[in-house]
Amino acid sequence: MFTPKVGDVVNRQPVTLTKDSTAYEALESFHASGVRIMPVLDNQGKPSGSLSLLRLSETYLLPCAERQREIRTSLAALARTLSSGVPLSPADEGIETFNLFIGAMREESFSGRIAEYEPASLMIMTGNRRTIQQAAIERGVGLLVVTGGHAPDEDILAMAVANGVRVMLTPHDTATAAWLARLSTPVSQVADQSFTTIGIGEPLSHLRQKLLKSGEAALFVTEDDGTLAGVATKSSLLAAIPYGLILVDHNETGQAVPGAESVEIYEVIDHHKLGNNPSLTPIAFITAPVGSTCTLIAARYRESGIEPEQRIAALLLSGILSDTVILKSPTTTGTDRSTAEWLATISGMNAADFGREIFAACSSLKHYGTPQKVVAADFKHFTHSDKRIGVGQVEVVGFDEFAVMKEELLACLAAIKQRDNLFIAGLMVTDIVSETTLFLVEGHTRIAHEMRYPQLEPHLYELKGVMSRKKQMVPHLLKILERL
Repeated sequence: MFTPKVGDVVNRQPVTLTKDSTAYEALESFHASGVRIMPVLDNQGKPSGSLSLLRLSETYLLPCAERQREIRTSLAALARTLSSGVPLSPADEGIETFNLFIGAMREESFSGRIAEYEPASLMIMTGNRRTIQQAAIERGVGLLVVTGGHAPDEDILAMAVANGVRVMLTPHDTATAAWLARLSTPVSQVADQSFTTIGIGEPLSHLRQKLLKSGEAALFVTEDDGTLAGVATKSSLLAAIPYGLILVDHNETGQAVPGAESVEIYEVIDHHKLGNNPSLTPIAFITAPVGSTCTLIAARYRESGIEPEQRIAALLLSGILSDTVILKSPTTTGTDRSTAEWLATISGMNAADFGREIFAACSSLKHYGTPQKVVAADFKHFTHSDKRIGVGQVEVVGFDEFAVMKEELLACLAAIKQRDNLFIAGLMVTDIVSETTLFLVEGHTRIAHEMRYPQLEPHLYELKGVMSRKKQMVPHLLKILERL
């Protein structure tokens, strides 16, 4: 199935945060990148949360009287945010909840202000105010932050050690330090734990469905092991698919690889009747009534003044010989013959001998393996008005093997007719020596009256001189459809 995948449009270099990133670091990333949502990753690189600029803004800007002083952070995150050089132990990674007070008043007033709070929950922030520092330590506060780069006196530090009070120094002034402290909360504490992921190999249509269903601004795209691969948004759906198709030897998406309608068709090189869907943009469409598309491809080499390599020339020659049944098919043109001559010269091969080798190698039905593979090997669908038909073709030397497999082949055609909802399902078995085709068909009961070729037995017709599906068989069947 040729289907665009999520990985074709996803941003594979997303801006991310770790669970230990602070709100301040998140704001810096939002400002620098211009994105509006970022995934929060765990230690394995897997999404553990989602943080949007809106959610972060609401957390810090919406008024909330009961939480104005509250700061949830770890000493490690706080020290990093305040540019503190204090050595930290692993235990300092734990999240704590503090009530922040600024020591900017007289000691008596300050002590009264903090008296109603549990001492261990207090974060006292002050400059070089000895009386405030001493009062905070005597009360046994959870943390004393000394601002302005002023180290406390030795006796104050000794008192802090004795009372089990942690002290942190910061070069920032008190106003800046207070603002930064509030933004020291790890994003794991404010991120949304509810988010939607999508696998990088999932069809692009799944992304569209999930974006609409979830209502989220972005989905996190994951690798098979669950690690983040990228971020997909609605704008990802507008991104150009980084590849397209060139249809060669057909021009209908119904005959193309499954999923062809999902990508842009860049070019068509074909020699069949036109049945293509309209293209959204102008494309190169090269078609001509020749016996083989390989003739058209060889012509492009000649038009460009390029001589194909010997092996490419041999490959193109084999295509022409196969399509035109060694230049015997009614579809064969003078252009096919002259092109085959040119390619034979380059490849150093005799076209007639090479053609016989090709058909000798593939004319045995046993070569295909199973009856199903015989039918499916070159089976094409065609549409006329509201009716669809399917016709396969194999070339043989003699009909002995076909006689043995006939009933199994007919059963395969019946199954395909039902599966694909076809009006007619047929198989051309063409003997390249006698230039005769036996046509095995499963279809409408009136076909027997309309075929106008000798019927050898039910479902089987002899078509002498018929070798081309495109130029003889399909036009005949389409006329039958018009009469039914």
